[in-house]
Amino acid sequence: MPLEGRFAPPDPADWVREQIERWERSGGTEGTTLSDSGLPVVIVVNRGARSGELHRTPLMRVEHDGTYLAVGSKGGAPKNPAWVANLRANPQVEVWDGPERSDRVAREISGEERSLWWTRAVAAFPPYAEYQERTERLIPVFVLERLD
Repeated sequence: MPLEGRFAPPDPADWVREQIERWERSGGTEGTTLSDSGLPVVIVVNRGARSGELHRTPLMRVEHDGTYLAVGSKGGAPKNPAWVANLRANPQVEVWDGPERSDRVAREISGEERSLWWTRAVAAFPPYAEYQERTERLIPVFVLERLD
């Protein structure tokens, strides 16, 4: 069941706002790649931990056998992106992959499972390795599994 509620205004960062606007304007046929790299992105709709509003977050597309990964890298910044707290508090999300939308549940992973998925994440977007070296925090990763 799709998430219901009011959408928060898009992130004030120009590239995020433009990415979401292109995706929404085209129904998912545009805005599906990161403009400076051409690599695929998905939009993850998540509910704000404090506000309860819905947020649209473009993330690099890391997918394996129908399961997606959300990587909380924030470019290697010292703090997690805000959406990490959102997923921890409200794990039900939607993934918009091109024109396809699916309901998912986010589950933070660790140990061997995290190692396996981290390898997949770096293969999909090599800068993740550099981002991890840049920060002292362990970058959180969540599998986004289909709701049955």
